[in-house]
Amino acid sequence: MSPNQQNPEYFCAYLESPIGQLTVIATDQGLTAIRFPNQKRTAQAAPLPANARANLFVQQALEQLSAYFTGNLRVFDLTLAPQGTAFQKTVWTQLRAIPYGATASYGAIATAIGKPTAARAVGMANSKNPLPIVVPCHRIIGSNGALTGFAGGLDTKRWLLAHELPAR
Repeated sequence: MSPNQQNPEYFCAYLESPIGQLTVIATDQGLTAIRFPNQKRTAQAAPLPANARANLFVQQALEQLSAYFTGNLRVFDLTLAPQGTAFQKTVWTQLRAIPYGATASYGAIATAIGKPTAARAVGMANSKNPLPIVVPCHRIIGSNGALTGFAGGLDTKRWLLAHELPAR
C-alpha cells in the first residue's frame, strides 16, 4: 500500500439540494462519500478535512448531483473509491445496475450476485453504502414493497423515489 493510500488527503464540498445540504467527499483516487444532513459519521466514513476544498472528483459529483436533482441526469458517470469489504463492494456494484425509476428487493440483489440466501447480508451492505444516490441504495425496498431503513431517513427515500417516478 502506498503512503497516499494509507493516509489519503480528503477533499469536500457542500451541495444545497431539495433533500438538504449534502456533503460530498473524495480523495485523489475518486469519490468516497456523500453524507446527508442528518447522517452521523461512522467509523467507516471518511473524515472531513479541516479546510473544505474540492478536487476534480468532488466538482464532477457536484455537477452531476445538481443535474440529477433538476431531472437532467439519470445515470452517474463518476470515479468511485468507496471503502468497504469485497462483499459490500459487490453489492454496491449491483445496486448501480438498478435503473433510474426502478426498485429491487434485497432478495433480488442477493440472487443477482449469486448468493440467493444472503438477503440479510445484502441489507447490511446496503446500510453501509457510503455513496447514496450515486450508488442508489434508495431503490432497494422490502420484498413486500414496503420502504425500509435509509441513512437519509424514510422521508428522503420517499422523495428520491418520487423524484424518479416519472421514469417508471
